[in-house]
Amino acid sequence: MEEAMKKILVVDDDDLIRDLLFEILEDKGYKVFEAENGNRAIQLLKTERFDLIITDIIMPDKEGIETIIDIKKRLPHAKIIAMSGGGQLDATSYLSVAKKLGVQHTISKPFDPGKLIALIEDLLGE
Repeated sequence: MEEAMKKILVVDDDDLIRDLLFEILEDKGYKVFEAENGNRAIQLLKTERFDLIITDIIMPDKEGIETIIDIKKRLPHAKIIAMSGGGQLDATSYLSVAKKLGVQHTISKPFDPGKLIALIEDLLGE
């Protein structure tokens, strides 16, 4: 029996980042879903089960920290990678908050696709 494709949700308000991640992850054999903000991500979580969620921190509407808190409330064992390019504070401040909220990995933008894939494979046990 063939193993089901792992499903990854990418949450980022930047179309270019979403497109890039979509391409990289799909090439690696993952089924990729996209959300442009936390509100959309939470809607998708009501109907889909994801093996991994990759979320940006700085986004309009519902930002990443709030989204992570929401996801962890609903799915305490959700595997999450938080990423940030900074904003008003440097990226590490946001990412350390995300780490305290229980995300498994954090990555700064711009990121190295190879490093991201390694984190994903580590989390998904591949």
